[in-house]
This record gives sequence, C-alpha cells and structure tokens, in this order.
Amino acid sequence: MLERNPDALTLVVASKHLSSWSLRPYLALAHTGQPFGEVVIALGQADTPENIRKHSPSGKVPVLVHGALAIWDSLAICEYLAEQFPEARLWPEAREARAWARAATAEMHAGFQALRANMSMDLRNMKPGQGRAPGVAEDIARITSLWTECRARFGQGGPFLFGAFSIADAFYAPVVTRFVTYGVELDAGCAAYRDALLALPALQAWTRAAQV
Repeated sequence: MLERNPDALTLVVASKHLSSWSLRPYLALAHTGQPFGEVVIALGQADTPENIRKHSPSGKVPVLVHGALAIWDSLAICEYLAEQFPEARLWPEAREARAWARAATAEMHAGFQALRANMSMDLRNMKPGQGRAPGVAEDIARITSLWTECRARFGQGGPFLFGAFSIADAFYAPVVTRFVTYGVELDAGCAAYRDALLALPALQAWTRAAQV
C-alpha cells in the first residue's frame, strides 16, 4: 500500500499505451501544476488484479490517492481536482459553457461504445483503416460534430473545446490518439483541435512514457 502522506498526491494508472481511462485524470492533474507521484500497473499480467486491489476499492484503475483518501473513477477524480484546485480552472467559468463542458464530458464518459470496442487506444502501433465496424462511423460523426459546435460556441479564447483547457479536453484526448492510430480523417477545424491536444506537454510526456 502507499504511504499516506496527508498532502501527497499519487495517481495509480494502468499501462500507459492502452489505458484511456488513466490518461484522462493524468492530464487534468498535470494541468493543476501540483506535484504528484505515479504508480503504473501493467495490464494483462497474472498479478494485475492483485496489484490493482492494493490501491483501488473497485478493483479498477485509475485511482487518485490524496493522503488517506482514495478516489476511483476518472470523472470523479477530475471533479475532485476541480474542487481542490479551483485556480486551475478545470471547468469553464461561464455558466453555459460549464454546463456544455460537463455534458460533453459525461457523454464521453458513458457513450461511444462502438468506437471504444473497435478502436481501442494503442499508443505503440499505427492501424490505419482498421476498426471500421458498424456504429463506429456514427460515433466519429457525433464526436466531430460535438467538437465543432463546442469550438464555434465557446472556443474563441483558445485552441481547446471551450477556449482554455478543461476536463472536457482531458476526456477527449484519448479519442484524439485513437484518430491518429486508426487514420481517421478530420476536417480542418477538428484537425486543428487534434493538433492542439497532441501539442500538450503532458500528453507528449505520457506518450513518450507509453513507448517503454
């Protein structure tokens, strides 16, 4: 078990090349600027379930450990970070933009099952043209439509969905990596958003670590 320093932040994640759920809170936590440690648990090993249960009450990762508190689930971790570090502005300040950002995040958290099943995150391989199963095109169309509308309504202040980086961007970052892996073509606006996310230092650091 981790030593529970009352001020320490530790993020427990799964294999970085595969775990989209782990990437999301990592990006949010990195955005806060707070120092934090990491525990990376390799997936697909005989002792994987045992190692995860050392840290996670749900038997799943990611888990954020903050002192004596363990928070599981990617969205719950991000909400906790938004509350603990309001200066990071992980949600948009304007009421309408914040409502849209939460809705877009929740849609990603719960939806797009065809995309998840057929275009899983893989930061070590390129698979252009693969994964085009029934329902995937519809998921891609919905995602790109959502990006376009968010950018049109709220994106004037920066390159992300709501201008400045937010939890919504953290949740769509793994989708961006999938679109690269599977060679999904994007229009100019969505490609610019993709490139803005790919340029994030935190995402680049995660991607480098995923190659090991």
